[in-house]
Amino acid sequence: MPVEPKEFKPGVPDYSSVHEPMGELFQPVQNPFEWNKFKLTDAQINQYWKDGFLLNVPVLTTEQDYKYFVDENYKHPGMEMMYEYHRNQTDDPNNVLMHALGHWRLTKLFHDLCFLPQVIVAASQLIHPDRKAKRLRLWHDQLFAKPAHHGGVVAWHQDYSYWTRTEPMQHITVHIALDQQTEENGALNYIRGSHHWTRDGGKPLPVTDFNFKDMESIKTILTEEEKAAFKPVCSLLKKGEASFHHPLAVHGSYGNRSDVPRRAAVLNYFADGTKSNSDEELLKGSIVKKGELMGGQLYPIVYDPAWEK
Repeated sequence: MPVEPKEFKPGVPDYSSVHEPMGELFQPVQNPFEWNKFKLTDAQINQYWKDGFLLNVPVLTTEQDYKYFVDENYKHPGMEMMYEYHRNQTDDPNNVLMHALGHWRLTKLFHDLCFLPQVIVAASQLIHPDRKAKRLRLWHDQLFAKPAHHGGVVAWHQDYSYWTRTEPMQHITVHIALDQQTEENGALNYIRGSHHWTRDGGKPLPVTDFNFKDMESIKTILTEEEKAAFKPVCSLLKKGEASFHHPLAVHGSYGNRSDVPRRAAVLNYFADGTKSNSDEELLKGSIVKKGELMGGQLYPIVYDPAWEK
C-alpha cells in the first residue's frame, strides 16, 4: 500500500516524508531487471566526462512534462515548506526570472519527478569519476521560468560554487525542459571542458553574480586560456528532454525575448556518503552539523544499484 505522508500542518501533506515514488507520475519499478532499460550507454558516459555535460536525454513524455510548472502567481497552502520562492529573482520587471526550490514537498507529481527512473539511474552512473553507479540522494529541486518577451538571464556559473557547504564534491545536476528551448527563448548553454576549471587546489570558481543580472561577469575572473576556450554550446533541449551536468561545468542562459515562455525543472543530487561542511542551515530549516553525513527526511536515497539484484 502507498505510504501516507506526514502533515506539515492540518490538511497539508509534506511529501518529503515519503522516500519512494507515490505512483501518480509513473509506474514504480517492480522487477529488478527493469532498471537496465534506463541505463546510459558507454558512449554517453564518455561524452559526459569529456565535455562536462550530456545533452538531449529523453526523460518525460508529452503526457507528463506539462504538469510540474508553477507560474509566477502560484499559491499553495504549503508554500512555507519551500526552501526558496522568488517570483522575480532579479527585481527587474524587464528581466523576469521566477526561481523556486523545494516544490517536491508540495505535490505528488513533483515529488515523484525526483524519483523518475530515467533520471536517477543515469545520474547514479555519472555522479562519480570512477564511472561506477552510486547510491544517490536528493540534494534539492528547482524551478526556473522565463516569460515571453521579458525573461531574465541566469549568469554563467558552476553549481558547486554555491554548494561548498557539502563535501566531497560528488554532485550532479539534471535540467529538464518543460518547453522547447531555443537560442531565442533563453536555452541553457554550456562551456565544453570547463568542469576542469578550478582555483587553489581544486576549489570552484568564485560566484560573480548572486542577483541573476550580469550574464558576463564570470569573464572578469577567468584566465586567458579559459577566455579563449569560452565558446558556448547551446543545449537546444526539446520539451521533455534533459541535460546532465558536472558540478563544475560552467553554464548559463540568456534572456527570453521570444513569443513563448521557457520553463524548466532542475533536480540536484549527490552520492551517498557526502557530508555537511557547515554548522549553518544547508536549506531552509535543515541543519546537519559539520562533518556529519547528509541524510534524513530532506535528503532521501532515491536510487541504489543494489535494487537491480
